[in-house]
Amino acid sequence: MGFLGHYWIIGLLIVVLIIFGPGKLPQIGGAVGTAIKEFRKATSELKDEVTRSTSIEPTPPAPPTAAVVDPAPATPVTPAAGVTDPARSAVVSSPAHQDKPELPKA
Repeated sequence: MGFLGHYWIIGLLIVVLIIFGPGKLPQIGGAVGTAIKEFRKATSELKDEVTRSTSIEPTPPAPPTAAVVDPAPATPVTPAAGVTDPARSAVVSSPAHQDKPELPKA
């Protein structure tokens, strides 16, 4: 019968009967049965979760959507003081270039 022989199982049952008494035996049996049932349920759920996570199919890419157009026009950049060329105004008006001398006008 394996590791535990018939005599070992009978001896174990007698010791449990002596320790807990005949009144507690049904409660202990029910508690052990519930614990085994919960353990099997938990291991089954864990096994299913591992199986699902390893066999996840990649999701198809989302269909392309139409580009959203902003109806508000962009605000124009105002030239810096004393500069009439709009191409230079962005360079002269940026904070990083304020301490540099102004470029000569063409």
